[in-house]
Amino acid sequence: MTELAPRELRVFVAVADTGGFSAAAAVLGMTQSAVSHSVRGSERRLGAVLFDRGRSGATPTPAGAVALAHARRVLRLLEVMGSEVRAAASAAAGAGAGAGAGVLAGPLRIAAFRSAALHLLPRALGRLTERHPGIVPEVRIVREVGRGTAGEVLDGRADLGIATLGTTSPVPPELVGGVLVEEGYALVHPAGHPAPRSLPLIDWTENCTSYTRDWWAGQEWLPPATVRAEDDGTVLSMVGTGFGMAVMPELSLVGAPPSVEITDLGPDRPTRSVGYVTTPELASSLAVRALIRELRAIAG
Repeated sequence: MTELAPRELRVFVAVADTGGFSAAAAVLGMTQSAVSHSVRGSERRLGAVLFDRGRSGATPTPAGAVALAHARRVLRLLEVMGSEVRAAASAAAGAGAGAGAGVLAGPLRIAAFRSAALHLLPRALGRLTERHPGIVPEVRIVREVGRGTAGEVLDGRADLGIATLGTTSPVPPELVGGVLVEEGYALVHPAGHPAPRSLPLIDWTENCTSYTRDWWAGQEWLPPATVRAEDDGTVLSMVGTGFGMAVMPELSLVGAPPSVEITDLGPDRPTRSVGYVTTPELASSLAVRALIRELRAIAG
C-alpha cells in the first residue's frame, strides 16, 4: 500500500512551488539533501519520477502534476480538519458554559473570473465574514478560459471556484457544483449613438465561448470582432469612448458608466450560467457550505 506522510507531501509541494530543491529547503528550514531524500522516497513509493531535474530547477513531470494536485488537496483537507475540530471543541466548551457556537476560523481560498470577483463575490464575502469573522477569504482572479477556475480547484489551489457552467462547459466529473445565476447578454454601445450596430465590434477572449457561439454565428448584423481587448473592463471603457460596440453579459455591466447605453437583445438573447465548483470532500466543509449559502442568497 502506497502511503506518504503529510511531511513528505509538504516537501513535494514546496519543491513544485519554489521550482527547486535548494529553494524548498530554505522555505522549509531543511537541508537540500534532506529535501532530495524525501522526494526520492516519495518517487520510490509512488513508482514514478515526480520532477524533471535540470539546471533551471525542478519541474513536475506529467505524473508529478497529477500527484501534486492530490497532494495539495490532501494537505488542504488536513488544514480543514484541524479548523473544524477546533471549532467543534470550542462549541462544546461554549455549550457547557452557556455560550454560543464555536468559532470557525482560517483561510478560504476562492478562484473567480474578473466580473464575478468584482460584482458577485464582494457582497457574499461581506455577509460571510460578518457571520464568521474568523474566516479569511483569499481570492484569486483567474481567466475563465481553458481549465479556468475549475482547474484551480482540481489542482488544489482553490477550495471553491466561481465558474461559467453549461451543457458545453459542464462541471468536471471530479467536482461538484451548481448554478447560481443565469445572466443574459446585451448590446452595449456609446450613449446616444444614432446607429450603434454600424460600429466596429469589440470583444475579449473570455466573452463568447461555446455556449453563445451558435447565437453569435446566426446574427448577420454582428461583424467579426475587429478589436480584441484583454478583459471586459477594457471593452466597457473603449465602448464608452465611442470606439465601438460590444455584446456583453450582465455581470460585466454592473456599474456601467453613463457614457454607455445598454440595449436589450430580446427574448432570444444568449445567456450564460454562472455557478460554483468544489471538490466532493470540501463541499461538506463548514466554510465552503457557508460561502455557498451566501452566494445563493445574493444571486437569488
